[in-house]
Amino acid sequence: EVQLVESGGGLVQTGGSLRLSCAASGFIFEDYVIGWFRQAPGKERKGVSYIMIKDGSTHYTDSAKGRFTISSDNAKNTVYLQMNSPKPDDAAVYYCAADSLRHGDLTDLAAFDQWGQGAQVTVST
Repeated sequence: EVQLVESGGGLVQTGGSLRLSCAASGFIFEDYVIGWFRQAPGKERKGVSYIMIKDGSTHYTDSAKGRFTISSDNAKNTVYLQMNSPKPDDAAVYYCAADSLRHGDLTDLAAFDQWGQGAQVTVST
């Protein structure tokens, strides 16, 4: 029953915006760190951002800082990634993932126990 489902992907133009959603079910949402990762064709999966649900603390990689915002709606068990002014290099499949032990480390993909199916984001100029 543990499930993470991404939605909100699609085509966005440089200078536009897009909001991804990650709906969680089957676990105690507030006990987890929820992260966003992305994988472009032919490249490694890399972390983008995470939020610790219990206290609301957040972390961003340098590529995302200042342009992306992670947030949560705990009543809906949903995490969002707001993408503003995306660049062509932001195009990728975006995944949300859950870290049950709250390591809070985007470089440790193995720490994330559950993964969504991914949402495609395409950036055009």
